[in-house]
Amino acid sequence: MNILIFEYHNFGIEDVKECFEKNEHKYKIKETVLYREDVSDEFDELFNAEFDKGCNGEKYDCVFTFNYSPVISNNCNRRNIPYIAFIYDNPQVLLYSYTIINKCNYVFIFDKLQYQEFKNAGINTVYYAPLAVNTDRLKRITSNVDERDKNVLSCDISFVGSLYDEKHNFFDRLEGISDYTRGYIDAVIKAQSNIYGCFFLEELLTDNILDDMQKACPVKPSATGVETVRYLYANYFLARKLASDDRKETLEMLGKELGNQYEINLYTNCSKRYIQGVNVKGPVDYYECMPIVFNNSNINLNITLRSIKSGIPLRAMDICGSGGFLLSNYQADFYDVFVPGEDVVLYDSLDEMIKKCRYYLGHEKERQQIADNGYGKIVSGHTYDIRFKEIFDVVFNKDRGLYL
Repeated sequence: MNILIFEYHNFGIEDVKECFEKNEHKYKIKETVLYREDVSDEFDELFNAEFDKGCNGEKYDCVFTFNYSPVISNNCNRRNIPYIAFIYDNPQVLLYSYTIINKCNYVFIFDKLQYQEFKNAGINTVYYAPLAVNTDRLKRITSNVDERDKNVLSCDISFVGSLYDEKHNFFDRLEGISDYTRGYIDAVIKAQSNIYGCFFLEELLTDNILDDMQKACPVKPSATGVETVRYLYANYFLARKLASDDRKETLEMLGKELGNQYEINLYTNCSKRYIQGVNVKGPVDYYECMPIVFNNSNINLNITLRSIKSGIPLRAMDICGSGGFLLSNYQADFYDVFVPGEDVVLYDSLDEMIKKCRYYLGHEKERQQIADNGYGKIVSGHTYDIRFKEIFDVVFNKDRGLYL
């Protein structure tokens, strides 16, 4: 099969390349940020030129991207060629483009609630598919790490991820809102912080609150999509603020309750932040270092961005694929892939998270068995080799597959 890939700094692109090569698919990668546009004459020219060249002179069978691109969809639709998009981000505002109904589309969404939203609206170009990992690569890295790196990157509890507290983040742009609006938003965020498995930020943004937010930091939905102002504020402003609060509160509680007894490491872009009882370190490379952290941390935390309504984040799949023990906040889709308590461990409050950290740090044999079980579930059902076989069966063999 000949595959044209467009990408720009996507996690997992190296794993896709390895998967295609292993399965004797030919591909060509074009790296450009232009494919993330709704409309782009420059991209249309690039697409046409590349498509006419083909893959070593042979006709392309399909186009692939991580996440969804309206401009690619339109180009594929004109040429009547399948466009495969594998979504690993949420929010993903480009999914709400009018182009989502193009007949060329095969859009695989990792968040089941978002998938159901589209299906319930009569969109038949979307499919549900949990994310995948390259266990071959992860095994190569974790099996060949030297003792120095293993010692440096090992700890009792680790979290790898952003704190979403960078300067000029979206939420801080709302500094001009009224005291009433700020109090209302703070209360809504606090209420959401205590509830896992149900995202209600969007529906609680009233018209009056939205009007005040618009005055402070205007947002404008795309003219080529159906996303609303309410969706944009809830998912890009409030959900990220909530993620920041979630992660800081979780790490602060861990440091306070367990920091004197256990080594707790945070790997993040903001390495100058101080959290009592927590070692705040710099970021780790996705391909080379992160698997070592996951494999050599006794407990790996997953703290999900709340705009991911039910899906299993890539971080969680990578942890299990690296042979690590996963402790995550509740997400409904875990039950599609794992058996909680046997393959992974979930919590639905910070008090429960602390109790489970204490328990599993004191029960090494049970903890290792759970990590082994989680790894086994990934190997048997959620590698890139398996996922792309399922995807290509849907696209080319019209097999409606396991995840519809």
